[in-house]
Amino acid sequence: MAPKILIVTGDAAESLEVLYPYQRLREEGYEVHIAAPARKKLQFMVHDFEPGFDTYTEKPGYTWPADLAFSEVEPSQYAALVIPGGRAPEYLRNDLELRKILKSFFDSDKPVAQICHGPLLTAAVDGLAGRRVTAYPALELDMQSAGATFQDAETVVDGILVSARAWPDHPTWMRAFLKVLREKNLTP
Repeated sequence: MAPKILIVTGDAAESLEVLYPYQRLREEGYEVHIAAPARKKLQFMVHDFEPGFDTYTEKPGYTWPADLAFSEVEPSQYAALVIPGGRAPEYLRNDLELRKILKSFFDSDKPVAQICHGPLLTAAVDGLAGRRVTAYPALELDMQSAGATFQDAETVVDGILVSARAWPDHPTWMRAFLKVLREKNLTP
């Protein structure tokens, strides 16, 4: 039986940061489930960069169904966790059910991949204290406030935690995460 990997997300997540790891991990043979605040069709966004803009732009992206609600997740059934970015982490960090899930993964020393604004979720459960991470560069102060050492790099691996800045870093991020999964003998 293939190990299960959980992706936690919600509306306004970055389309590529949900669907790339979803498809890449399935391609490797993992069973991948997407959890959200409720079982529903989620509306993802496309975040892009425009010359002359001080920040990214946003427009509607793909829609995708959540397989289960956070309240239905049994963390012990999952070998690893993926936390996409976009705007979703800004409000998801307030979800008590999700914080219980996140804490369970860190308490069990299970691999976690986070990208872009996803580290806002791990910061909400004190999962970054004493770790080296990267994130969307505008979050550097948030990462430092959470007790992490911020590195502006494509991908940073600190034990079980694999982080990346944003969707342009997908190749190095997923290669590093798959390496951590193999090292933990979590292969299909």
